[in-house]
Amino acid sequence: MDFFGLTINTAPEYRKNIFTQIHEIVFHGRGGYNWETIYNMPIWLRKFTFHKLNEYYEKEKQAIEQSRKDPNKQTIIDSSGKIAPPQFKQKTSYK
Repeated sequence: MDFFGLTINTAPEYRKNIFTQIHEIVFHGRGGYNWETIYNMPIWLRKFTFHKLNEYYEKEKQAIEQSRKDPNKQTIIDSSGKIAPPQFKQKTSYK
């Protein structure tokens, strides 16, 4: 019997999606949320929170990519993701 489109075949997928969404909010919320709070949160608010977190991390990702494209900016992380320590000039004498 179908209940609002939920069938025995689709229920596991919906359940997985709900728990994935809860995990993403708790994990990427950086300690701002706990599992029980998100689980008991109204669906509309949980979806809103999830989309706001997603929006924040997308903007952060774009800012990082933009900063990597700036040719005048120096970074200690090379294109492969490894840390390359900055090269300092050696002083020959101290005064």
